[in-house]
Amino acid sequence: MARNRSRRDDNQRRHLAYLAARLMAEEGIADYAHAKQKAARQAGLGDTHALPDNREVEAALREYQGLYQSGSQPGELRRLREVAVKVMREFEAFNPLLVGPVLNGTATQFSEITIQLFAEDAKSLALFLLNRRHRFEQAERRVRLGDGWAQVPQYFLEVDGAPVTLSVYARGEEHLAPRARPEVDALQRARLAEVEALLAR
Repeated sequence: MARNRSRRDDNQRRHLAYLAARLMAEEGIADYAHAKQKAARQAGLGDTHALPDNREVEAALREYQGLYQSGSQPGELRRLREVAVKVMREFEAFNPLLVGPVLNGTATQFSEITIQLFAEDAKSLALFLLNRRHRFEQAERRVRLGDGWAQVPQYFLEVDGAPVTLSVYARGEEHLAPRARPEVDALQRARLAEVEALLAR
């Protein structure tokens, strides 16, 4: 009985991973937890003990994109990486690090470019944006930082039609700044030269 239950759970996890991946690819859901919960609701499952983990959804997303978006996704990914390089060059003084789906290769037309910056004072970035005549919005996000939590300033702008989120950390916090889904991404953060190398492949 336990073996049958385990096989049933494995099948359920695979099915939910596929549904979650499809939601992320087709509807632009960026948050893994949200995608998995919505997939469970679509499947009519109230019991969520057998939800797939992020790694399983990541694998299903790559498979889905390879099967159904192979004609469009690679080009969109390249375009977003090109914009990311442009932004990173402009903000090179703030030691930019690219994170998220544009880095790990699963970005779609819905994806934003997510970059971590490091500054003595977050206000210096706001001044930099104003001097460069960027239109932007500002907010704060509570994130895990080292062993604690911190309110991290974020700036939202658009560059060449692509949404960009800049998260600003204090200088010297590169080793503390969160890595995008460490349980999923092999290459979790990349400097400008690494992103340029991805484009050169």
